Amino acid sequence: MKSNSQAGQDIFVLSCLNYKRNGTFLEIGSNDPITINNSYLLERDYGWSGIMIEYEPRFLSSYKIHRPKSTHIIADATKVDYRAYSASLPSNIDYLQIDLDVENESTIATLRKVRDELMDTHTFATVTFEHDIYRGDFYNTRAESRYIFDSKGYARVFSDVKNKNSAFEDWYVHPDLVDMNYINTIKTDSSLEYTELIKRLRVA
Repeated sequence: MKSNSQAGQDIFVLSCLNYKRNGTFLEIGSNDPITINNSYLLERDYGWSGIMIEYEPRFLSSYKIHRPKSTHIIADATKVDYRAYSASLPSNIDYLQIDLDVENESTIATLRKVRDELMDTHTFATVTFEHDIYRGDFYNTRAESRYIFDSKGYARVFSDVKNKNSAFEDWYVHPDLVDMNYINTIKTDSSLEYTELIKRLRVA
Protein backbone atom coordinates (compact mmCIF):
# COMPACT_ATOMS: atom_id res chain seq x y z
CA MET A 1 0.00 0.00 0.00
CA LYS A 2 1.35 3.41 -0.99
CA SER A 3 0.89 6.08 1.65
CA ASN A 4 0.10 9.66 0.67
CA SER A 5 1.17 10.97 4.07
CA GLN A 6 4.48 12.49 5.06
CA ALA A 7 5.18 9.71 7.55
CA GLY A 8 2.57 7.00 7.04
CA GLN A 9 -0.13 8.59 9.19
CA ASP A 10 -2.85 7.27 6.86
CA ILE A 11 -1.53 3.71 7.25
CA PHE A 12 -1.48 4.13 11.04
CA VAL A 13 -5.12 5.25 11.04
CA LEU A 14 -6.29 2.47 8.74
CA SER A 15 -4.33 -0.18 10.62
CA CYS A 16 -5.73 0.85 14.00
CA LEU A 17 -9.28 0.73 12.56
CA ASN A 18 -8.82 -2.54 10.66
CA TYR A 19 -9.03 -0.78 7.29
CA LYS A 20 -12.46 0.64 7.97
CA ARG A 21 -14.55 1.94 5.10
CA ASN A 22 -16.74 5.07 5.10
CA GLY A 23 -15.04 6.57 8.11
CA THR A 24 -14.97 10.20 9.19
CA PHE A 25 -12.20 12.68 9.91
CA LEU A 26 -11.48 16.18 11.15
CA GLU A 27 -8.32 17.32 9.39
CA ILE A 28 -6.96 20.58 10.81
CA GLY A 29 -4.16 21.92 8.66
CA SER A 30 -5.03 20.12 5.42
CA ASN A 31 -2.59 21.86 3.07
CA ASP A 32 -2.40 20.19 -0.37
CA PRO A 33 -5.39 17.89 -1.05
CA ILE A 34 -3.19 15.04 -2.34
CA THR A 35 0.54 15.49 -1.78
CA ILE A 36 1.70 14.74 1.78
CA ASN A 37 -1.93 14.64 2.84
CA ASN A 38 -3.10 12.35 5.62
CA SER A 39 -6.72 11.92 4.53
CA TYR A 40 -6.46 11.64 0.73
CA LEU A 41 -5.98 7.86 0.72
CA LEU A 42 -8.82 7.48 3.22
CA GLU A 43 -11.24 9.43 1.04
CA ARG A 44 -10.11 8.12 -2.35
CA ASP A 45 -9.79 4.40 -1.62
CA TYR A 46 -11.90 3.82 1.50
CA GLY A 47 -14.84 6.17 1.04
CA TRP A 48 -14.11 8.38 4.03
CA SER A 49 -15.40 11.93 4.35
CA GLY A 50 -14.88 14.75 6.78
CA ILE A 51 -14.03 18.35 7.46
CA MET A 52 -10.83 19.85 6.08
CA ILE A 53 -9.66 23.11 7.68
CA GLU A 54 -6.94 25.12 5.98
CA TYR A 55 -5.76 28.72 6.30
CA GLU A 56 -4.53 29.16 2.70
CA PRO A 57 -7.35 29.90 0.21
CA ARG A 58 -5.19 28.85 -2.75
CA PHE A 59 -6.03 25.21 -2.03
CA LEU A 60 -9.82 25.58 -2.26
CA SER A 61 -10.21 25.02 -6.00
CA SER A 62 -8.19 21.81 -5.87
CA TYR A 63 -10.13 20.63 -2.82
CA LYS A 64 -13.32 20.91 -4.84
CA ILE A 65 -11.82 18.80 -7.62
CA HIS A 66 -9.90 16.17 -5.66
CA ARG A 67 -11.79 16.00 -2.34
CA PRO A 68 -15.47 16.02 -3.33
CA LYS A 69 -16.74 13.92 -0.41
CA SER A 70 -15.51 16.37 2.23
CA THR A 71 -16.37 19.82 3.57
CA HIS A 72 -13.71 22.47 2.98
CA ILE A 73 -13.28 25.33 5.44
CA ILE A 74 -10.82 28.10 4.65
CA ALA A 75 -10.18 29.77 8.00
CA ASP A 76 -7.76 30.33 10.84
CA ALA A 77 -7.99 27.09 12.84
CA THR A 78 -7.54 29.00 16.10
CA LYS A 79 -10.73 30.98 15.40
CA VAL A 80 -13.02 28.28 14.01
CA ASP A 81 -16.19 27.69 16.02
CA TYR A 82 -15.92 23.92 16.28
CA ARG A 83 -19.24 23.66 18.07
CA ALA A 84 -20.93 25.02 14.95
CA TYR A 85 -19.80 21.95 13.01
CA SER A 86 -20.38 19.41 15.77
CA ALA A 87 -23.88 18.52 14.59
CA SER A 88 -22.53 17.45 11.19
CA LEU A 89 -20.03 15.08 12.81
CA PRO A 90 -20.80 11.73 14.45
CA SER A 91 -20.12 11.52 18.16
CA ASN A 92 -17.38 9.00 17.41
CA ILE A 93 -15.02 10.44 14.80
CA ASP A 94 -12.46 8.07 13.31
CA TYR A 95 -9.50 10.44 12.87
CA LEU A 96 -8.30 13.80 14.14
CA GLN A 97 -5.28 15.51 12.62
CA ILE A 98 -3.75 18.69 13.99
CA ASP A 99 -0.83 19.89 11.85
CA LEU A 100 -0.24 23.63 12.22
CA ASP A 101 2.56 26.09 13.03
CA VAL A 102 3.95 25.43 16.49
CA GLU A 103 6.03 28.61 16.46
CA ASN A 104 3.04 30.98 16.45
CA GLU A 105 1.12 29.04 19.14
CA SER A 106 -1.60 27.98 16.70
CA THR A 107 -0.98 24.27 17.32
CA ILE A 108 -1.65 24.25 21.05
CA ALA A 109 -4.28 27.02 20.84
CA THR A 110 -6.26 24.94 18.36
CA LEU A 111 -6.01 21.82 20.50
CA ARG A 112 -7.35 23.80 23.46
CA LYS A 113 -10.34 24.89 21.35
CA VAL A 114 -10.99 21.35 20.17
CA ARG A 115 -10.83 20.19 23.78
CA ASP A 116 -13.19 22.90 25.02
CA GLU A 117 -15.65 22.78 22.11
CA LEU A 118 -15.67 19.15 20.97
CA MET A 119 -14.03 16.70 23.34
CA ASP A 120 -16.88 16.61 25.85
CA THR A 121 -19.30 15.49 23.14
CA HIS A 122 -17.09 13.81 20.54
CA THR A 123 -14.41 11.14 20.73
CA PHE A 124 -11.66 10.49 18.19
CA ALA A 125 -10.65 6.89 17.51
CA THR A 126 -7.20 7.90 16.21
CA VAL A 127 -5.18 11.11 16.45
CA THR A 128 -1.96 12.38 14.91
CA PHE A 129 -0.70 15.56 16.58
CA GLU A 130 2.29 17.48 15.26
CA HIS A 131 4.26 19.14 18.08
CA ASP A 132 7.50 19.67 16.09
CA ILE A 133 9.67 19.35 19.19
CA TYR A 134 12.75 19.09 16.97
CA ARG A 135 12.30 22.77 16.13
CA GLY A 136 12.20 23.82 19.78
CA ASP A 137 9.86 23.67 22.75
CA PHE A 138 7.48 26.43 21.66
CA TYR A 139 4.72 27.27 24.17
CA ASN A 140 5.23 23.94 25.97
CA THR A 141 3.21 22.39 23.15
CA ARG A 142 4.35 18.79 23.51
CA ALA A 143 3.92 18.61 27.28
CA GLU A 144 0.56 20.39 27.34
CA SER A 145 -0.83 18.38 24.43
CA ARG A 146 0.13 15.14 26.16
CA TYR A 147 -1.60 16.32 29.33
CA ILE A 148 -4.76 17.18 27.38
CA PHE A 149 -4.93 13.86 25.57
CA ASP A 150 -4.09 11.90 28.71
CA SER A 151 -6.77 13.74 30.70
CA LYS A 152 -9.35 12.87 28.03
CA GLY A 153 -8.50 9.17 28.14
CA TYR A 154 -6.42 8.81 24.99
CA ALA A 155 -3.59 6.29 24.81
CA ARG A 156 -0.33 7.36 23.18
CA VAL A 157 0.72 4.59 20.80
CA PHE A 158 3.82 6.19 19.29
CA SER A 159 5.68 9.07 20.95
CA ASP A 160 7.99 11.52 19.18
CA VAL A 161 7.60 9.91 15.78
CA LYS A 162 10.71 10.76 13.77
CA ASN A 163 11.27 11.75 10.17
CA LYS A 164 14.96 11.83 9.23
CA ASN A 165 15.81 11.71 12.94
CA SER A 166 13.66 14.75 13.74
CA ALA A 167 10.94 14.00 16.33
CA PHE A 168 7.78 15.81 15.26
CA GLU A 169 4.54 13.98 16.19
CA ASP A 170 2.65 11.89 18.74
CA TRP A 171 0.05 9.32 17.59
CA TYR A 172 -2.88 8.34 19.81
CA VAL A 173 -5.94 6.13 19.96
CA HIS A 174 -8.98 6.16 22.20
CA PRO A 175 -9.31 2.78 23.95
CA ASP A 176 -13.10 2.77 23.66
CA LEU A 177 -13.01 2.87 19.86
CA VAL A 178 -10.16 0.55 18.85
CA ASP A 179 -9.04 -3.02 19.50
CA MET A 180 -6.59 -2.51 22.37
CA ASN A 181 -5.38 -6.10 22.07
CA TYR A 182 -3.97 -5.11 18.68
CA ILE A 183 -2.80 -1.69 19.85
CA ASN A 184 -0.82 -3.23 22.69
CA THR A 185 1.10 -5.37 20.19
CA ILE A 186 2.33 -2.33 18.25
CA LYS A 187 2.69 0.26 21.01
CA THR A 188 6.17 1.43 21.99
CA ASP A 189 7.57 4.08 24.32
CA SER A 190 10.67 4.49 22.14
CA SER A 191 11.03 7.39 19.72
CA LEU A 192 11.54 5.74 16.34
CA GLU A 193 11.72 6.64 12.68
CA TYR A 194 8.29 6.37 11.11
CA THR A 195 9.61 3.75 8.69
CA GLU A 196 10.27 1.45 11.65
CA LEU A 197 6.87 2.16 13.16
CA ILE A 198 5.04 1.39 9.92
CA LYS A 199 6.65 -2.05 9.89
CA ARG A 200 4.74 -2.82 13.09
CA LEU A 201 1.35 -2.18 11.49
CA ARG A 202 -0.94 -4.69 9.83
CA VAL A 203 -1.36 -4.14 6.11
CA ALA A 204 -4.63 -4.99 4.38
